[in-house]
Amino acid sequence: MSVLDARSLNRAALARQLLLDRADHPVLGAVAHLGGMQAQEPQEPFVGLWSRLRDFAPRALDDLLTGRRVVRTHLMRRTVHLVTAEDVLAWRSRHDAMLRGRVLGTYRRELAGVDLDELAAAGRAVLADGEPRSMGDLARAVAARWPDAGPRPLGELLVAALIPTVQLPPRGLWRTRAGVRNAPVADWLGREVDPPAPPGTDPVGEELVRRYLAAFGPAASADLRAWCGLAGLPAAVAAVRGELVSFRDERGRELLDLPDAPRPDPGTPAPVRFLPAFDNAVLGYQDRGRIIDDPHRGLSVTGARFVLVDGRVSATWTVKDGTVTVAPLRRLTRPERAEVAAEGQALASFLSEGGSDRATVGAAPP
Repeated sequence: MSVLDARSLNRAALARQLLLDRADHPVLGAVAHLGGMQAQEPQEPFVGLWSRLRDFAPRALDDLLTGRRVVRTHLMRRTVHLVTAEDVLAWRSRHDAMLRGRVLGTYRRELAGVDLDELAAAGRAVLADGEPRSMGDLARAVAARWPDAGPRPLGELLVAALIPTVQLPPRGLWRTRAGVRNAPVADWLGREVDPPAPPGTDPVGEELVRRYLAAFGPAASADLRAWCGLAGLPAAVAAVRGELVSFRDERGRELLDLPDAPRPDPGTPAPVRFLPAFDNAVLGYQDRGRIIDDPHRGLSVTGARFVLVDGRVSATWTVKDGTVTVAPLRRLTRPERAEVAAEGQALASFLSEGGSDRATVGAAPP
């Protein structure tokens, strides 16, 4: 079995994530290819798509959101993701058990004794009038029946687990600040999510394996689970194993992949790329070492925005008053600093719609 070194895995990940070369994909195709984009911070997907697509126009994503072809919903790992309408309809039922388990794990004491079927029915009855609601409003509408649980646990259980919901625009539109209004997926998209597969079958799980490897591979089964949060996928992996090829990493882990997926030469140059907060290029692996060094791994869950230099997390960035400010995590060479500054200027111009191209690159840490 061939061994793929860390640099080979890095270049493969960048290629799959559309970070090695900006792609000509339409926005809908990019979101589908990536298996969704983490989106709990509403404006972050715009940066993620700008870094991945050639000539990305933010209004194109706005049109997909208002046109109901892309939605914001709780899905992988119980976090808010931007996914295509087709994918949420096909995938949501497969995520039900994980979503419930994660909410119950967080609020086990508060939700003890709450009948989940009764709570779901009560929530659906409130939403039956067709009016979108915030999580708090929905929880308060049913709280009298479960006064000991508290509105926050009830609301999270309803919105993130028991009732497939989407967050409606204007939440998530370009340069727009708006609160969360939730509506059932069936109301927004015009049909219920697909029912669970018959016992003993897992077509969605098998498709998730293929889609994950297309966007993240080569990868181990543990990486797949880290991305989606689902247990019970070994059978799906086994079912499609005959379609896949195998490698080893330098630690001896088995890595699976699609046979014709890109695995660039490890010497392929990697341009500077600015990533948004919580980007799945970093979070979508159990072993995040292919993109971020261990000393900085904790930053990946704090909402830090990263700068990739030579394919690896080498700085963080912020934006304020039209200026992109870069804080290096290591010493950058003079050519690297120049490339970071140029890409930072382009990002500042994008975020301000041409109003500013200011970018500063700070000193390296001591």
